[in-house]
Amino acid sequence: MGLKSRGPKSLVQTRTLHLVLPAYNEEDSLRPLFERLRRTELPIHLKAWVIDDGSIDQTAAIASEGLEGLDVQLVKHPVNQGLGRAVQTGIRAALRVASSDDIIAIMDADNTHDPALLDAMIAAIDAGADLAVSSRFTPGGDDTTAPPFRRLLSRGAATVFSRLIAIEDLHDFTCGYRAYRVSLLRRATEYWGDSLVTEQGFACMVELLMKLRHLQPRVVEVPMVLQYDLKQGASKLKLALTLRQYAKLVLREQITPVPDLAARN
Repeated sequence: MGLKSRGPKSLVQTRTLHLVLPAYNEEDSLRPLFERLRRTELPIHLKAWVIDDGSIDQTAAIASEGLEGLDVQLVKHPVNQGLGRAVQTGIRAALRVASSDDIIAIMDADNTHDPALLDAMIAAIDAGADLAVSSRFTPGGDDTTAPPFRRLLSRGAATVFSRLIAIEDLHDFTCGYRAYRVSLLRRATEYWGDSLVTEQGFACMVELLMKLRHLQPRVVEVPMVLQYDLKQGASKLKLALTLRQYAKLVLREQITPVPDLAARN
């Protein structure tokens, strides 16, 4: 696994938003996303971490080239390991350099998430939230640009996991566009280590919520209008595999003892 950096050299910032971008064959989406990120005005410095998960196209080259005025770090998996491992790698990489008042966010690299929402998520964290979730299912949110099967899967999962996980003020359990207080992810990583994220596919985002809830985080949802119409290329979601992963998470939840993490707060 290698790491390369490109970005402003003289920029001095006291606080950073570390934006983890898991990417697999996103050569068509990455440059437009970089442009949108550069235009996004935020109250703190933005560092984009592109986790190239063994892409066979020009994703790594585009990330390595970066974009003038945007701070980009490239971390490479030599072979494709799945979304979950890319998320785990990104969290680990950001935590190694993040200060206690920084924020770590995760966003899809396919340009379907609006970078402008980062400002609202930063504000939510600064107002006391431990986790800010971009939600399609809170008032003001919308997912009508997504294909029908994806909408059905997301809404069905939200119904099931809202009963199983029951995190206060959370309605969208599968969207990966979130911002985390550094201390929340640091405590979780100290406890679970490399097992913080074990699911390889899209179910990894639900798995992460399942574990973080034991730390009793304060959660705030930010309304998100999904921009699936901006997506370039075919979806990487495999419906049957994702359903099996969700079912496995439900079973695991029933048989796994509850960790005594509240006492560590």
